[in-house]
Amino acid sequence: MKHSRNVILDETSRPTVWTVALLATLVLQLAGCTVGPKYHVPAVQAPPAYREVGDWKPAQPNDQNLGGSWWTIFQDAQLNELEDQVNVSNQNLKAAEAQFRQARAALRYNRADYYPTVTYGPSATRERISGRRPPATSIFDGITYNDFVLPFSVSYQADVWGRVRKNVESYREEAQASAADLATVNLSMHADVAVDYFQARSLDAEEQLLNSTVMQYEQALELNENRFQGGIASEVEVEQAKTQLQTTRAAAIDVGVLRAQYEHAVAILIGKPPAEFSLPPLPLTAPPPHVPISVPAELLERRPDIAAAERRVASANAQIGVAKSAYYPVISLGGSGGFESSAITTLLNGPSGLWSVGLSAAGTVFDVGRRRALNDQARAAYDYQVAAYRESVLTGFQQVEDNLAAVRILENEARVQEEAVTAAQRSLDLSVTRYKGGVTSYLEVITAQSAALADEVTAVNILGRRMANTVLLIQALGGGWDRSSLPERPECCGKLAKSSGSN
Repeated sequence: MKHSRNVILDETSRPTVWTVALLATLVLQLAGCTVGPKYHVPAVQAPPAYREVGDWKPAQPNDQNLGGSWWTIFQDAQLNELEDQVNVSNQNLKAAEAQFRQARAALRYNRADYYPTVTYGPSATRERISGRRPPATSIFDGITYNDFVLPFSVSYQADVWGRVRKNVESYREEAQASAADLATVNLSMHADVAVDYFQARSLDAEEQLLNSTVMQYEQALELNENRFQGGIASEVEVEQAKTQLQTTRAAAIDVGVLRAQYEHAVAILIGKPPAEFSLPPLPLTAPPPHVPISVPAELLERRPDIAAAERRVASANAQIGVAKSAYYPVISLGGSGGFESSAITTLLNGPSGLWSVGLSAAGTVFDVGRRRALNDQARAAYDYQVAAYRESVLTGFQQVEDNLAAVRILENEARVQEEAVTAAQRSLDLSVTRYKGGVTSYLEVITAQSAALADEVTAVNILGRRMANTVLLIQALGGGWDRSSLPERPECCGKLAKSSGSN
């Protein structure tokens, strides 16, 4: 009796195979290490200040960020209305958003490797064994039987060397890069709308100027016709005035070609067919607003394209760890179990149960340098992304400097051009007075008219260029974007916002 009791105690206190396997896996996980280099943001050299900033007023702490709706700085209600439609209907933006969702899905797919995979495969068969199946004395010969099976299997690959962690890290950073790409497209589309809009308004101002000049030339033609009928002027002067008038009329009509193209471009950017969109004429008159400029180092945090390039460097760094993990064995835990019976009524009974469990390790002994090649490939990909990141930073600095120079120089040019317009108008007034007094010919008036009109058109064009370059400067500075808007856990959040979470 005592012996039987000891046997019972031994059976109940013996650890199950499952327990041993799980404990072994846990020990492997805890003792494992993550292979691959630790990530550091590549060093870049940022100048202390922009060279082309000139004597601009430096940005104050409260106005260094333009905010998400940066276009409101222009205080243009019509522009605000157009910009609001970009987020809703722009197809390029929708395509970029779909790519971000694709990157999120790829991250979730690879993140599933953290957990075991459970499968099942129930089956039901009825089989008859041949009565003459060798050996002839088999007790199963001629038997017909049912076989009902309800199996389950579990497979799990222990992340001992950090392969899964590095792979998930790589895909997470790719998803963050895709989120930054979406922000880049968003900034670009809004900037394109603003540039095309201001170009259209600049052409409205030019057309208004030309139409106003046409009215003045009509009066000049009428004056010459009256003088000709009175015998004071010659027919040549009448034809000269008529030529000047018709040439200016043609120029006013020609403005409509480019203006229509900008209108159509705005229509496409807000997701509408050009036939269903009309941009009311609104001549451009006000100068561009002042744009706050911060130090160049902040550009690394404000431009989404630079952030995307940096995230791809981090992703490539993680892939080095994935490639390095190929040198180590793969530790796998597998198990299966279920029920099998010849009668479905007894399928779920205890005696019908079956199970198996096992732990395995698989590694490569010789592969003719494949793993080394994969490591070299991963490191080369990392070097490529580092170079691309640094080039993005340099390009960002260049674009800011280019547009700073354009805005500053055009502002000075506008002041000088205004003086030229004033001088040309004064010259025209004097020439008209001299002509009416019979001191000079009408050719002098025509020359003065052409010079005055050319100077006024140039002034209008300069204003349009100033508005466009101001928009491009805002775009080069990153608009109102900030790196903190990147999702920390793209797999866990539906919107592009910071979110807390864990693996």
